[in-house]
Amino acid sequence: MKSLNPKNSITAFLEYLSIEKRLAKNTILSYERDLGSLERFIKKQKVKTIESATGTDIQDFISYDFKAGLSPRTIRRKSSSIRSFFHFLQKRQTIKINPAKNIRVPKTRSNLPRTIDPDQINKLLKTSGKTFIEIRDKTILEVFYSCGLRLSELVGLNLMDVSLENSSLKVLGKGNKERILPIGEKAKQSLVYWLKCRNQLEKGCVTAEEALFLSNRGTRISARNVQKRLAAWGLKLGVAEKIYPHKIRHSFATHLLESSQDLRAVQELLGHENIGTTQIYTHLDFQHLAKIYDQAHPRAKRDKGR
Repeated sequence: MKSLNPKNSITAFLEYLSIEKRLAKNTILSYERDLGSLERFIKKQKVKTIESATGTDIQDFISYDFKAGLSPRTIRRKSSSIRSFFHFLQKRQTIKINPAKNIRVPKTRSNLPRTIDPDQINKLLKTSGKTFIEIRDKTILEVFYSCGLRLSELVGLNLMDVSLENSSLKVLGKGNKERILPIGEKAKQSLVYWLKCRNQLEKGCVTAEEALFLSNRGTRISARNVQKRLAAWGLKLGVAEKIYPHKIRHSFATHLLESSQDLRAVQELLGHENIGTTQIYTHLDFQHLAKIYDQAHPRAKRDKGR
């Protein structure tokens, strides 16, 4: 059995995620934090190395986090990171068995974000802009709702990713996986207007020329800036729901699924690897499902006279 100290084991795993799995930087940082917290617990509470941890040690760590007030969702994410790490060590023959394979984690409630009512979405998207900032924000809102993008995907967009001729957008999603998305007519119109406005910036002001969306300093717009601008527009327009990127993405998926009932298409548009993620991510009102069932299922027809 190979002998690696904890630092080398974790470092090797993170390099594997980066080089072989090609995961995003933020995802790798999340793994690093999760494993770092386990390592500190094992060293302090168990006085041993992370490689020599047993299933009981890891279960104690999970219980410790739960008692400390961490949410079940966070604990499940940590548990997944830990399982992947020890599976990596097992495949590399650093350890014989995966001690995290059978650990128990608290159940999570499906607390999905609330969607934005279509009328509220329309209210938000009816905004018209005259200034650089207003035109940019309007376009960001249109692209978010038209394409159902993640926040990281939107801020990472470059000029070359937009094809107005084909009404399409090339997006780099999780795991550096590309997907091509259709752009709705309203979003396309906003993009045309924004690109004209963007090109009027003084050349010397632009330091991130390849970026599609820029700050007023000419640099690529940050994720935090986008979040603040969306929240500000929601307040300004008196939209009942708090506006943030993930809620717009969720609304996009829900509204599209309610109209099409095509789960596979929504899965492709969202960039989900597993359809199970899409089923959790989107939700349909039971009455709506019952109505579709009654209309479509051959054994659901009931005699109205009985």
